[in-house]
Amino acid sequence: METKALIRIEDLHRHFSIGDQTVRALDGVSTSIGMGEFVAMMGPSGSGKSTLLYLLGGLDRPTAGTIWVDGEALSALNENALAVFRQRDVGFVFQSFHLIPTMTALQNVMLPMVFAQVPPSRRRGRARDLLALVGLAERLEHRPTELSGGQQQRVAIARALANNPRLILADEPTGNLDSRTGDEIMQLLARLNRDEGRTIVIVSHDPSVTNYTTRALHLRDGKLVA
Repeated sequence: METKALIRIEDLHRHFSIGDQTVRALDGVSTSIGMGEFVAMMGPSGSGKSTLLYLLGGLDRPTAGTIWVDGEALSALNENALAVFRQRDVGFVFQSFHLIPTMTALQNVMLPMVFAQVPPSRRRGRARDLLALVGLAERLEHRPTELSGGQQQRVAIARALANNPRLILADEPTGNLDSRTGDEIMQLLARLNRDEGRTIVIVSHDPSVTNYTTRALHLRDGKLVA
């Protein structure tokens, strides 16, 4: 049975002007990503993979072309509607974790729920459950400086899951980790995809991540080559 497309991308372009030069970061990309897929976007530096990820997450707008998420065209959304889309439908995981250093692991995971106006009693319980899910039940009150890089990335993944998004977008999530810890993070993402049906798109230049994903898209010079 064919998997329903969660994401559909049609003739996507993103151009940047640098002086009198035009950089074609994306140059006519078309593809789709099915509900429940775990997709790696691969390519060398400058291939356009991170640009595509940010467009999927509504953090940037294309120069031309359209992205549909579950049938909704992101280009039709104003800035307020895009903010709601990011809050409700997307969980972001970044290479540098982006945790708030003055907050505990529990508080960092609770933060997206504050903006989503989840009642305080539910925030705490869900944050505890998510930290347990990523293997950090004993680290709830630790601040980022008291955690290893791998533990910080686990907190970031728990935070990405806080509002139960349909889509997880991960930009080089193993880039600041040693290979063993990076494998542990990939195993965790693969488990979230397999056991919970999370749709995950990961950007990486490390070919080993494809050992964990269900499919890989390869970009070069802003074009989809495989």
